[in-house]
Amino acid sequence: MISPRYAREIPQRYQLVAARCTSCGTIGFPPRRVCKHCRGRQFEPTKLDSDGKILTFTIIRVGADRFSKQTPYAVAVIELNDGTRLTAQVTDCELESLEIGQKVRLVFRKIQEDGKAGILCYGYKAICV
Repeated sequence: MISPRYAREIPQRYQLVAARCTSCGTIGFPPRRVCKHCRGRQFEPTKLDSDGKILTFTIIRVGADRFSKQTPYAVAVIELNDGTRLTAQVTDCELESLEIGQKVRLVFRKIQEDGKAGILCYGYKAICV
């Protein structure tokens, strides 16, 4: 089970905060301890752009137990306008109309309920624009 306090204290999950290397400017998302480009160890927080495009996607028709009530749904690799890539569920659009290169925007949404107590977990999803 996910601890609600722990999950709420992860800025990249709720605010799309990444780490920009102060040496070379490379953006790491989620934030890293060592820059993948120059091996630097000094970072500053940076807010990511919420707009981007779909690089590739798949449609999940048989989901894991936690997501079985949401099937079918799409999951995509998204490249944000600042070049950062991430994976997110695509929602609020017709699955048949999804295509590579389609413009999307990341929004804050409910991801799942966790455990018997039904703790709500939130994060980002992509919507078609």
